[in-house]
Amino acid sequence: MIDFAAAADALSLLFSSATPWLVVVPGILIGLIFGAVPGLQISMAMAIFLPMTLYMDFMQAMLFLTAIFTGGSFGSGVPAILMNIPGTSSAIATAFDGYPMARKGEHNQALGLALGSSSFGVLLGYLILFALIQPISGLVLKLGPAEMFAVILWGMTLIASLSGTHMVKGLIAGMVGLLVGTIGFSEAGMLRGTLGNEYLLDGVPVIPAMMGMFAASELLRLVNTPYLVENEAARKVNIRLIVKGFFQAFRYPTVLLRGSVIGVFVGAVPGVGSSVSNLLSYIETKRRDANPESFGEGNPKGVVASESANSTSEAGSMATLLALGIPGGGATAVMLAAFAMHNITGGPQFIREETDVVYAIIFANFGQVILLMALALMFLPMLANVVKVPMRYLIPSVLALAVFGSFGLTGNIAGPMTVLIFAVIGWLFRRYNYSVPAAVIGILLGSMAESSLLHTYQISGGELSYVLDRPVTILILCLLALSLFGNKLMKLMTAKRTVKAGA
Repeated sequence: MIDFAAAADALSLLFSSATPWLVVVPGILIGLIFGAVPGLQISMAMAIFLPMTLYMDFMQAMLFLTAIFTGGSFGSGVPAILMNIPGTSSAIATAFDGYPMARKGEHNQALGLALGSSSFGVLLGYLILFALIQPISGLVLKLGPAEMFAVILWGMTLIASLSGTHMVKGLIAGMVGLLVGTIGFSEAGMLRGTLGNEYLLDGVPVIPAMMGMFAASELLRLVNTPYLVENEAARKVNIRLIVKGFFQAFRYPTVLLRGSVIGVFVGAVPGVGSSVSNLLSYIETKRRDANPESFGEGNPKGVVASESANSTSEAGSMATLLALGIPGGGATAVMLAAFAMHNITGGPQFIREETDVVYAIIFANFGQVILLMALALMFLPMLANVVKVPMRYLIPSVLALAVFGSFGLTGNIAGPMTVLIFAVIGWLFRRYNYSVPAAVIGILLGSMAESSLLHTYQISGGELSYVLDRPVTILILCLLALSLFGNKLMKLMTAKRTVKAGA
């Protein structure tokens, strides 16, 4: 399964010269900056700097782009923790507990937790990729729209789970999100919900809507608050506490491992990836915890679960790119363009003939993690100083970043208008105790689910037997049922045993 001769050649390819590594540090810094600035995307950073790879050899180009990917995967969690703005959809769950930790003055620990979890996630993800790249590629080939729909359906069960004490309101918020997610042209060419507005033909822009509901609505709610962290003593930026948080992540090995495994396998599903994996990891951790009510209030396990899955999904998406030549998302689509620029085609033949290059890319990511830890520990104290900025300056600055970033994403006024409209909707949701995360998950997954369901229907001709003949789909649906009802069944069985023992 592992070609040790090719592995030795890969090490020689990487370390015979320092040239391939010269681009790694700039790449990680670019990823950190683009990930940490609200409105900027990892794929945007990779696309902007893609022309530079024309002047590099293929190995150097891949190290540069994967370094941006690695830095951005962690960087997107920084604004989620400090300002409740997920840098990307893959950091949504990071905000659920990271931001409450920051509001309580535990921003240093939260950033350290995110860094520790991300570093572990990337290491384990690429280790799994190194050992199982060919089996993973074979598994991905068996995934059709039915399997993708099952994975997305699993993610959509989060809507009920994230509703807390207001279950009905949470479900209503989720349904509103699902309806918003279906605005625009459907996969079948039907136009829905645009109200004659041409800007909505392609649907509601997800990232601007997410920034509006999460960040802008929270900032509107905090208008009369002097500082993000009200306790002056807790506003200090302490590198010792960040390092302490880094090592604290490893106190939850089960959460780390579960998040990493979910991340690498869900991340390998094209079009789903980290957008779903971080949510699945978070909710599975919450369901299995002895105190699930503490999630959403600043539980460190929530940050660990999200960030480990978020970062590990990078390895999963790389598996589909290297083994099949299929991009898993925007970032790997840019990498596929780099493949084409260097006249290389990913796929089984590429793995078979260029195994040493594949292994070299994987090994390079192990080195990138070490550099990420060093660079992040240098820059996190500077980024964490946002808690010292008075809200009268922070609110207009963040709103301006969100508006300009959304304009950059859409290229027209639809982005800024989406931010402002969903800021008001998010504020109303918070005011009347409707779940903002449930609504955002509905928007994010609604169109994905509709597309996969329609393709499944077209392929199967509406026959249920099609699903019953696909063991992977049945397995995913069984895992879904187990995650929903497993704890209740265990409690029921334990209660029956107790009754029998008492009798």
